[in-house]
Amino acid sequence: MTRNQKKPLVLVDGSSYLYRAFHALPPLSNSRGEATGAVYGVISMLRKLITDYAPEHIAVIFDAKGKTFRDDLYPQYKANRPPMPEDLREQVTPLLEIVKAMGLPMLQVEGVEADDVIGTLAQEAARRGQPVIISTGDKDMAQLVDEHISLVNTMTNTSMDESGVQEKFGVRPDQIVDYLALVGDTSDNVPGVPKVGPKTAVKWLEEYGSLDAIIANAEQIKGKIGENLRSSLEQLPLSKQLVTIKCDVPLEQHPDNLRPADPDREALIHWFKHMEFKTWLGDLLEDAQADPAARKTQEVAPAKAEYETILSEDAFKGWLQKLQQASLFAFDTETTSLDYMQAEIVGVSFATEVGHAAYLPVAHRYPGAPEQLDRDYVLNALKPLLEDPKRIKVGQHMKYDMNVLARYGIELQGVGYDTMLESYVLDSTATRHDMDSLALKYLEYKTVHYEDVAGKGAKQIGFDEVDLEIAGHYAAEDADITLRLHETLWPKLAGEESLRMVFEKIEMPLVPILSEIERTGVLVDVDMLHAQSRELEQHMRRIEKEVFDLSGETFNLGSPKQLQAILYEKLQLPILKKTKTGQPSTAEDVLQELALDYPLPKLILEYRGMSKLKSTYTDRLPEQVDPDSGRVHTSYHQAVAATGRLSSSDPNLQNIPIRNEEGRRIRKAFVAPCGYRMVAADYSQIELRIMAHLSKDEGLLKAFAEGEDIHRATAAEVFGLAREQVTQEQRRSAKAINFGLIYGMSAFGLARQLGIERGAAQEYVDLYFARYPGVKNYMDQTRALAHDQGYVETVFGRRLYLPDINAKNAQVRQYAERTAINAPMQGTAADIIKLAMIKVHAWIAQHNMDMKMIMQVHDELVFEVSDKELEKAKEGIRNCMCEAASLSVPLVVDVGVGKNWDEAH
Repeated sequence: MTRNQKKPLVLVDGSSYLYRAFHALPPLSNSRGEATGAVYGVISMLRKLITDYAPEHIAVIFDAKGKTFRDDLYPQYKANRPPMPEDLREQVTPLLEIVKAMGLPMLQVEGVEADDVIGTLAQEAARRGQPVIISTGDKDMAQLVDEHISLVNTMTNTSMDESGVQEKFGVRPDQIVDYLALVGDTSDNVPGVPKVGPKTAVKWLEEYGSLDAIIANAEQIKGKIGENLRSSLEQLPLSKQLVTIKCDVPLEQHPDNLRPADPDREALIHWFKHMEFKTWLGDLLEDAQADPAARKTQEVAPAKAEYETILSEDAFKGWLQKLQQASLFAFDTETTSLDYMQAEIVGVSFATEVGHAAYLPVAHRYPGAPEQLDRDYVLNALKPLLEDPKRIKVGQHMKYDMNVLARYGIELQGVGYDTMLESYVLDSTATRHDMDSLALKYLEYKTVHYEDVAGKGAKQIGFDEVDLEIAGHYAAEDADITLRLHETLWPKLAGEESLRMVFEKIEMPLVPILSEIERTGVLVDVDMLHAQSRELEQHMRRIEKEVFDLSGETFNLGSPKQLQAILYEKLQLPILKKTKTGQPSTAEDVLQELALDYPLPKLILEYRGMSKLKSTYTDRLPEQVDPDSGRVHTSYHQAVAATGRLSSSDPNLQNIPIRNEEGRRIRKAFVAPCGYRMVAADYSQIELRIMAHLSKDEGLLKAFAEGEDIHRATAAEVFGLAREQVTQEQRRSAKAINFGLIYGMSAFGLARQLGIERGAAQEYVDLYFARYPGVKNYMDQTRALAHDQGYVETVFGRRLYLPDINAKNAQVRQYAERTAINAPMQGTAADIIKLAMIKVHAWIAQHNMDMKMIMQVHDELVFEVSDKELEKAKEGIRNCMCEAASLSVPLVVDVGVGKNWDEAH
């Protein structure tokens, strides 16, 4: 932009973006179930506009309530439009308030539409030579484009000037009104000429130049289309009037007056917090923290903090004394790696009271780094304190610190609280439980992030290279914020007896057990995995050849675009589903359905399965094996799954397929060392047993109490047969019903799974509920309870919030209802396996057994057991797991033994 060139006036079509954001974005909601997606979309667009143009003049224009002059001209105008959806209507007020709080001039003018206000302002500015940018997705706005006025669509990241209008519509901007009058507008119920679409309208306008000329030459246009035109002559002037943007609306606002004001930070903080726009809230708080003069409330940042970097022995001894006298202190380690098996300690931090924290560096290595206390000296001095179970510590994700300290011969004890787990038990549905997110959510404070001190991506340096002036504040803040979070979270948790029990009796006792499992690792036969990789490669090549033979040409099986062309263009397979961009889908569920009738999709699925096994396991696992021990060390995550289930990563040991031969072969590579065996103990049908307990259905309780095959018993009930008359096919159907109902499967889903008509599947469901009325009552009551209180609970009191349970969007609400039914069962199963781990771990220690727990996979525990102790171990494991919980039906545990995991399972 030259010095004399004016900055553009930016006019935002708020109403257009509100609808487009609502329909284009997934149905987002906050933790209270309030819809937020449309607001998020529009505010994102506004923020991008402001960043891109830094406008000195801007306005956001919305339609006003009530009728406009077009309704008087034509009562049927927009008559076909459905009323605004309720979950969009509830977002209007928050959106208007946020726009206002952003300091953006906002206009709503009665009697006209937003388009008319935009047109009036745009032309007034253009007459004075000021460039105008109209941000909209509305095609009608193309009529305003000229040398001064252009359109941008922030949602599609496109812009349109005069040549752009010509390219998109095939006509000049000054012909757009005539074009719209001819084709009409079904969404606004504007009548056009019947059967005249864009191509015909463009052709006529190219030939005659204008609507008036087309009308004047109507008699010359032949055929049925000419008849349609002549029969429409009377209403065409009205259509033109309806689609013409009115550019002479009397306005109090002049373009020069449309200047943005200073944002109302307090209001924005309120709304971003309410809508749970965490990133934007963090940006606001960071600005406020950087500018103390901008703080209007005490809630913007915590009280003033005093952080110290310890470099002298005297200072360290002073802090040691403080730590020994403290009833509780926060502790954290700073290291060189996220891999707990490789991480070296760079420093430690602690806080004994809010606002008072220290960082003790021991291994910062960079040119000019000050002299630091010796790491061995520091750790030896801290060891008695860290290993004292009576000195209570609080940390954030303490399992990591426990693992790292163990590498230095320190067994961290006295870990009374973990703020990550406090947050998780309070509300497991919160997306993140990391310290940065928790500080923002509970303290309204934006912490210094790791990337802020160490950089990002390829330029990121190790923490040992970070300057101590920067590192000291960052590390001390970690300890201070952890203590602040604990003081905020613990009273909330302690006030809910059942949640406190979950935290104290399940989650916290599990931390050292998981730490031990992780550090022990699992022995892996690398040579076997390499051999499996070669075999999978050969198998994939054979499948690839079959695919090429069937398709008649070679192509990249991993390319969705090339696969689309083969399946839908060349082979003309039916298109069952399209992607968001309108392309025929090659997603797994689509290929599975096509595979029922066509061989090629079946081969593609088989190829994908092999490829995933190879890349994820047989190729990757050998790279993750510790070269010294020959073991892989996974990380178990307590605070991820909303139901309380553990998950694992690097490597993920819980997703190795077990239903196909290739998946089971991978398990064969997980082996026991010489003189030991693997023992795998698995709960049998635990979720169905929990369903029996929760529903108190007499039929289910009786079947489990008598030790019957529950699927055969169900088949006998549903099909009205004696147990011995049930066929394998009928048992399979009953199994699908049993598990399907737990996961909220509909009759439609059951029909697809069993390959039967939907009516027959519905009969199965109806018969099931007739035979097991307790299950139906439980489901109905749980659904109603969830709607009433917004959450459900496990048998042990773990709470599972359902923010979408009362959502206006039926699809979103129904998913929440299915979750409400399933979550207590899955959550209770998660609680039971955790309690079993605690019980078995204590039994191993009590009996000084030569065995170790090495894996947890869903409802299964895996151990390495000395050959000499096998029988005692099997009995002890089974007893501990069966006694982990007392339900109305017995818990049954299947125990297997083998040289490898596959044999033992």
